Amino acid sequence: MSRVPSPASALPVPADKPDASGPSCPIAAAVAALAPKVRQRRKAARPHELLEAAMNLFVEKGLAATRAEEVAKRAGVSKGTLYLYYPSKDELFKAVVRAYLTQVIVEGEELLEQFDGSTSDALHLLAHTWWSRVGSSKASGLLVLIMAEAANFPELAQFYVDEVVAPSHALLARAVQRGIDRQEFRQMDVTSVVHALIAPLQFLILYRQCTSVCTANPVPLDPARFMTTQIELLLRGLEVRPGNAQQQET
Repeated sequence: MSRVPSPASALPVPADKPDASGPSCPIAAAVAALAPKVRQRRKAARPHELLEAAMNLFVEKGLAATRAEEVAKRAGVSKGTLYLYYPSKDELFKAVVRAYLTQVIVEGEELLEQFDGSTSDALHLLAHTWWSRVGSSKASGLLVLIMAEAANFPELAQFYVDEVVAPSHALLARAVQRGIDRQEFRQMDVTSVVHALIAPLQFLILYRQCTSVCTANPVPLDPARFMTTQIELLLRGLEVRPGNAQQQET
């Protein structure tokens, strides 16, 4: 007569195997405790990831051609998650501009407010800070984007003027007026001086955009040297020199 095997439930539990109903594994418990913190950090980083994905796609494909689904996919989230943060593509574009351009202007205002050196040095610092944060980065393509698509998105073009162009002009106007008030610069039309400061920077972005796709460039341009040269040329015309301290605008 054959012997019937005992059911598994009747087998004794080995001494080195913990009972499933007993205390959980310490490692599993630690992972479980950390999970909410990891999810919280992931959620906090999500807006930045969405903005970075959107900025890259806007610059690569243009505003009209970029779809919300593409932004969500590149950021690794669902379309619904994207809309939780930014309910429309227009709002997403505005958030990109504020994060990558407006914030740099705000930091420039703080820099100028705290700067103790000469105004010429302040202008050099503002220009090179802008280049390192915007001009040399992919965010510089937002300027080209607005130029190319302004006619199709007039409301966003106006937003760009209000959020980027006007504050940039105001910041540089304060810097130039600072030099005039401190008698470092001679009296000149401040608005015209600001346009003269901005024009070379815009040219630099456009030049790099146009030549970046070329296999060879017979007239290469070094951005840092170009900016220094342009600012120096302008400053030589602005600065008060011995013998013309009382010179006024003619």
